[in-house]
Amino acid sequence: MSLLDIAETRPLLEGMMMDLRDGAFPLLAGLHGTSDPLRAFEHADWVILIGSAPFRPGMRRSDLLLQNAPLFQQKGRAINEACPSARVLVVASPCNTNCLVAKSVARDVPPEHWFAMTRLDQNRARALLAEKAGVAIDQVTRVTVWGNSTELIFADFHNGFIGDRPAFEVIPDRDWVRNVFEPTVSYRGMQVLEKLRASPAGSASQAIIATIRSLTTPTPILHRFSAAVVSDGSYGVPRGLVFGFPLRTEDGKTWSIVQNLYLDTHAQERLAANVAELEHEASAVTRFLGHLN
Repeated sequence: MSLLDIAETRPLLEGMMMDLRDGAFPLLAGLHGTSDPLRAFEHADWVILIGSAPFRPGMRRSDLLLQNAPLFQQKGRAINEACPSARVLVVASPCNTNCLVAKSVARDVPPEHWFAMTRLDQNRARALLAEKAGVAIDQVTRVTVWGNSTELIFADFHNGFIGDRPAFEVIPDRDWVRNVFEPTVSYRGMQVLEKLRASPAGSASQAIIATIRSLTTPTPILHRFSAAVVSDGSYGVPRGLVFGFPLRTEDGKTWSIVQNLYLDTHAQERLAANVAELEHEASAVTRFLGHLN
């Protein structure tokens, strides 16, 4: 495992490496840290991009986009040079557009190797439904999220299941879905940030692990999972946008967008709002974009 951080935070990086070694993780065969992206990414199978310019209260999203775009240009170029066959998961907010920027300058990395993390939003949605229905979390399945990992993200209640029944049969309270469930998923990250005064490291780590596991192991029959990928035009989402979809993998190597899910007028409006936001974000960082395939 390679850890990358800026030279100014070397003591923090060294402390993190000590903590990892002390954990005696059986799968951690080797560990090194560096401030050189080329060295960090060399021969990587997976690159997980977690760090970014921090969001501060009162900051406009456009400011955050512009601060992060050059950082992710640099990372995309380094990935392209050091490990063009790697798969890349972008976690750092705003992850969809950060992913778009890095991908756009990495000409040799296949577009299907790029992912932005929406799994934390999916996990939040599942936890809320399990609590509402009074069931164990593993009874809530097929719940995914769509779009941009912001307050506009759409948690898809209608296509979810609780046990062997559709979620809308178990929880028929449409008012709760619209006025509690959807807003809670959308704003949970900000609420946790305000309480902790820090990003939610535990739930984010779990979501990272779950995303990679879902992408590298066959998806159980009738199940699906969430990640943002480069759109192929499915569900009317413009090609090239990094957009959250419900996905499956049959072999743990290739993935596909789950097709023919029912989206009512409300769902279609929510998806359209996410498309508009992502197109606006892309236009804000146009000068940092390379090619888009």
